[in-house]
Amino acid sequence: MFDYFRVLDTLSAEDKDIHKAARDFVDKEIIPHVQGWWDKDTLPRELMLKMGEMGFLGPTTPPEYGGAGVSSTAYGLICYELERADSGVRSSGSVQGSLVMFPILAYGSEEQKKKYLPELASGKLVGCFGLTEADGGSDPGAMRTRADRDGDSYVINGSKMWITSSPGSDIAIVWARTFEKKGDESTIRGFLVPMDTKGASAPETKNKMSLRASITGEIVLEDVRVPASAILPKSGGLKSPLGCLTQARYGIAWGALGALETVLTASIEYTKSRTTFGKPIGARQLIQDKLTRMATQHSLGLLMVRRLGELKDAGTMAYTQVSMAKRNNVRVALEGARLAREMHGGNGITTEYSIIRHMLNLETVDTYEGTHDIHTLIIGRDLTGLNALE
Repeated sequence: MFDYFRVLDTLSAEDKDIHKAARDFVDKEIIPHVQGWWDKDTLPRELMLKMGEMGFLGPTTPPEYGGAGVSSTAYGLICYELERADSGVRSSGSVQGSLVMFPILAYGSEEQKKKYLPELASGKLVGCFGLTEADGGSDPGAMRTRADRDGDSYVINGSKMWITSSPGSDIAIVWARTFEKKGDESTIRGFLVPMDTKGASAPETKNKMSLRASITGEIVLEDVRVPASAILPKSGGLKSPLGCLTQARYGIAWGALGALETVLTASIEYTKSRTTFGKPIGARQLIQDKLTRMATQHSLGLLMVRRLGELKDAGTMAYTQVSMAKRNNVRVALEGARLAREMHGGNGITTEYSIIRHMLNLETVDTYEGTHDIHTLIIGRDLTGLNALE
């Protein structure tokens, strides 16, 4: 791990062991294969089983529900290592944990927890998270998906898009406006929807040029009838799905630094071996300036998320702090990947090197789970008490 300020020295012995296991796993099971997956726009389901065996899916979930019960810092380190290989791989893992397992743990019934969490933690079940809609990306309050009460059931209609893992998922966490009867005000609730339910489908999104080592699609719900027991009983209002996003953004803030490590270390090695005008380009002042900027931003970001993990485990982390970490770390990783692409010259646009893959992936990571601008306004509102989103 690129660790200029020896952050690893501050970890517990258990967290160090988890980090080493994650790094070894990524080196053996993912990096040798990930470019091929990216080329084919796929991610083998077997990888989810392998990650489940390692305890990497929803790893902070308590052991009584099938999780590893590790610290938030350990979870962040797992995200870091997965994204060191590829953002799409990390996305698939963090959706399973932060956006599928977390809402069941936080808002589900005891029966739902016992039924679903162990199977999700093992990778035997794969889930997806249905919040984003065509007219409601940065504005989830514009949600149109609705669930109408009909006796002991709800009938759900609507569609979600840009959904990681939806094609091939076994279950979906679907957020919908619920209507108990005509004329009632709606309330946003979460539903556990088995994807083999009549009327549910998940068309795959094709021709994407980012996050290709993951599977992306839609969730289409046409008169999908689910029992009232499918509701996550403790969910209610927009704060429920936004609480899930805070968990996911935390993992992203760690993960992006893994991608930045890859493009940084690759650039250091490349510029030491690439020679022009009789000397390595790494000896040029402009190249050293770029490398120094990348290393500094990586170090600052790592110090930030290390502290964020401590706050999270102490129960004092604020969602605005997560916004700052996501906003900063993803943007500096993206800018670092662009600098790496420049330093690699023509080689930087070929997939023989990982640079262009990471750069294209990070364009999406900079957008999803709240754009850079949205997080700017979240932080600005916290600083000033004035809401620019109204």
